[in-house]
Amino acid sequence: MSEGSFTKVTHESWFSRIRGAFKGILIGLVLFLLAFPLLFWNEGRAVARRKTLEEGGGAVLSVSASSVDAANAGKLIHVTGKADTRATLTDPIFGVSANALKLNRVVEMYQWEESSESKTDKKVGGGTTTTTTYSYSKTWSDRAIDSTGFNEPTGHQNPGSLPYESTEQIANGVTLGAFVLSPSLLGRIQSYESYPVESSLPLPTQLIGRAQIHDAGFYIGTNPGSPQIGDTRVKFLVVRPTEISVIAAQVNDTFAPYAATTGGTIELLQTGIHTAGGMIERAQQSNKMMTWILRVVGFMLMVLGLNMILKPLSVVADILPILGRIVGAGTGIIAFLLGAMLSLGTIGIAWIFYRPLLGIFLLVVAVGLTVAIAAKLRGGRQPSAA
Repeated sequence: MSEGSFTKVTHESWFSRIRGAFKGILIGLVLFLLAFPLLFWNEGRAVARRKTLEEGGGAVLSVSASSVDAANAGKLIHVTGKADTRATLTDPIFGVSANALKLNRVVEMYQWEESSESKTDKKVGGGTTTTTTYSYSKTWSDRAIDSTGFNEPTGHQNPGSLPYESTEQIANGVTLGAFVLSPSLLGRIQSYESYPVESSLPLPTQLIGRAQIHDAGFYIGTNPGSPQIGDTRVKFLVVRPTEISVIAAQVNDTFAPYAATTGGTIELLQTGIHTAGGMIERAQQSNKMMTWILRVVGFMLMVLGLNMILKPLSVVADILPILGRIVGAGTGIIAFLLGAMLSLGTIGIAWIFYRPLLGIFLLVVAVGLTVAIAAKLRGGRQPSAA
């Protein structure tokens, strides 16, 4: 719920916009050029990861977690079982204890938060008027919100820092049967769940008279039903002993990344009991997903860069706002089509290097798209028949 707002109106001249647009060309050029190595590198990364996982799928040995076989030293093994620990983790300030793999303290403070909404109107002559409305609301946040930078700080001051930090404790010597989990594998277990604070737990000495146990955690403030700025709540999360599946190299009684002959490494962990084949397949799917994510990122960088490079054209045309909108739409379409063409071309060249047959096909598609765009542009310039 919004609790107060502040409106600011700013004006920018056409000459100022032109200067800004030309300065943006350099940033756009950097983004545009950055997209090429990113797209090329991503295809190589994807192929190398696929080959590494294929090699791992053919080399992995499924072994029992009940004992460590020295004959498997250095080999890629698949182990399933319960990640367990005898350790009891205790929060040093609040005294909360749990037999767990991880114990997290989550601290949130009630604070002011600023949001904004802007509307820009173009004026004849190329200038703009921007009306920005800043709204202020109260929210729980796990980070300190700096209110000194608010556009209307009066009446919206935050304390500046949280009274306690959010922390994470990790148990030592977590076992998987006869094996000991490496820190890197333990870090991948993310099956957090809420850990309620017992109502009978005594308050820490420094909190007596200032806090209470509320909603399965600690509440530092007067009334949880009517929080005030600066009130703090502290809750806890745990990762309990849980079933996991691991694929990694066996090193003594623990694990390390397996170095494949392709140059990549394999170190996989999934919660639950899974077959080696299922884990490799899931890793392959994750690799495909990451490949597409990076392709989209590279394409968007290219389009964004081209838009910034072409931005001066629409700003110049903004002397007449309707003309500026037409030119802006046109440059946006050009940036999109050029970005698509160049992205496909870059991926195609990378595939010729990494996957020749697919690369040639993709280059043919890119060339066809280029020819189609060129023909369309030529057709648009031809005068109509009398």
